[in-house]
Amino acid sequence: MSTRALVTSLALGGIACGKSTPPPPAAEAATAAPADSLVATAPGGAEIWFTLARTDSGDAGRCTARAVEIRRGPARIPVPLLYTSSAPEMVNDSTFRAHLSDHCRAGDAYLVNLRTGRPVREHP
Repeated sequence: MSTRALVTSLALGGIACGKSTPPPPAAEAATAAPADSLVATAPGGAEIWFTLARTDSGDAGRCTARAVEIRRGPARIPVPLLYTSSAPEMVNDSTFRAHLSDHCRAGDAYLVNLRTGRPVREHP
């Protein structure tokens, strides 16, 4: 068997055996973004998901704030400029409330329209 045939045979044998690449180093795994997660379901079938993540810091240390997205069937509506570190709460069948994350603490509350994804600051 030629050297080329031997190398090809070994390479194909590794693929056929289902060999996978090793996991990323611990430092890389620690900085990987968390998976999307369902945080609430609204009447009518709309779902509220945490999507993107960013790290922040405050008096108590570091935290992760998550972007919010509304999903209804195949439609995905990102909520612009709203990163939160706490789960949104349903207000009624068309609105949910989310607190803007501000240095790892809950900041201003925003009411978000489930159809458009538009956040409007809630006045006390």
